[in-house]
Amino acid sequence: FLQGPDTDPAVVGDLREAVAGRRSINVDILNYRKDRSTFWNALYLSPVTDEAGELQYFFASQLDVTHRKEAELHANAEKERFEAAVRSRTKELEDALEARTMLLHEVDHRVKNNLQMVSSLILMQSRTIPDENIRKSLRSMLERVEALSTVHRRLYQSDDVTRFDVADFVRDLVSDLIVASGRKDIRAHLDVNPVEVPAQKAAPVALMVNELVTNAIKHGFNGDRAGTISVSVRSQDERFVIEVRDDGDGMAAPSGRKSFGTDLVRALARQLQAKVEWVPGAPGTRVVISLPVENPAAE
Repeated sequence: FLQGPDTDPAVVGDLREAVAGRRSINVDILNYRKDRSTFWNALYLSPVTDEAGELQYFFASQLDVTHRKEAELHANAEKERFEAAVRSRTKELEDALEARTMLLHEVDHRVKNNLQMVSSLILMQSRTIPDENIRKSLRSMLERVEALSTVHRRLYQSDDVTRFDVADFVRDLVSDLIVASGRKDIRAHLDVNPVEVPAQKAAPVALMVNELVTNAIKHGFNGDRAGTISVSVRSQDERFVIEVRDDGDGMAAPSGRKSFGTDLVRALARQLQAKVEWVPGAPGTRVVISLPVENPAAE
């Protein structure tokens, strides 16, 4: 008799089942007064039996909880509105991130293609120059450009365009440099662990590794002397370490002598706030670069 158009039939069904099953029940149900105004009724029903277990009647209590229920409904509505707004904003941010990622991938792809074109131009130009020293300089520059091209290729292939995995790059670079040198008697030994750095550090890190590995290939093994170039990448506290070692003839640490390669490594190390150490390997040479993983000043 308290029911109306908006009374939940499922709750009414629960009440019927509780009465039929002679069990207690506690529900909130929308009821109607004689004037057809509505109120939320906290209804409690419980069977009362005699000593023999026979049902005598149901005890019932009612309490008008309209204010509490309206507050709950308002809170639920606000929650749903807030969650919908969060979902909408999240979708906008995801779409924006996807568009940004696609744009950066496209930029890396175009830069890689342009660097490959530059490499081709340098190679074509070198073939027209009779001076062997100039040709060597151009080939060295070509190797540096190709190292940068490898960086952008890896960034283009990466799911996270903001991070650069040094280990993956080292695997690609060392293999490519040894193959390009034509030195089948030089082996590569890699001990590289995943280390990610911000993408803006990728180019200087790549150039340093390229310079050290190239130097080991060109100057570490005179004549047809076979040997091994070992490269390791590992984390160490809040820094990471790149070590390039060869078991070749060895060389003194570049102190005061002028060399574009060593000057370039030093300049890049200063840019990244890195430490570079040349150590006699006995045999060969060992170069250790220690860099901070994160460097807000460089970012």
